[in-house]
Amino acid sequence: MQIHADLTKPAVVDANALDWVPSPMPGVERRMLERDGEEVARATSLVKYAPGSAFSAHKHDLGEEFLVLDGVFTDETGDFPKGMYVRNPPGSVHIPSSAPGAVIMVKLRQMDPADKAYVRVNTGDPSGWQDARDGEKVLPLFKDATETVTMHEWASGAAFGAETHHGGAEYFVVTGSFSDENGTYTAGTWLRLPAGALQSIRSENGARVWRKTGHLAV
Repeated sequence: MQIHADLTKPAVVDANALDWVPSPMPGVERRMLERDGEEVARATSLVKYAPGSAFSAHKHDLGEEFLVLDGVFTDETGDFPKGMYVRNPPGSVHIPSSAPGAVIMVKLRQMDPADKAYVRVNTGDPSGWQDARDGEKVLPLFKDATETVTMHEWASGAAFGAETHHGGAEYFVVTGSFSDENGTYTAGTWLRLPAGALQSIRSENGARVWRKTGHLAV
């Protein structure tokens, strides 16, 4: 299966417009944003756990990262409520579940095989946010030689000049909306820009977004 699998092309998906597709496990459904492969695939998806649902134990050969958008996600390492950002490196094994139900934005099989970092960041904790450009706060989530992952909070009316994404860029809009040269992206929208893309950003009413850069370098 291939969905927006060509990383040299831009892609935009309003996840709210997609149907939930059942996974192999009862009570777990997906909205597929990008995918290259079948059940084992390089993938970016929204995954919804019904209350009391669980996924069988499985290994992430090339890692996983996710942002909890709603509810509480649980595995052997803890309970992760709304706003938690989690990275489980290549080779990690877990049994995910959710007692109250949860929705996560998850990326699979997209890590450097040498990455060994377990990361847990509460994006709802204000202490980690830093002032950046005028009208912007940034929360660092992860950084290595090939990628940088951050959360951004943009104030109403924020605008930023053209930036070249030499290693590409990827966004998920958590709340609010923002615009660039090619459109407007509302809450629930996933956007991918290929390496070399030029982008100017403005947010009329404010936004909170997850962003990853550098990982799409040719």
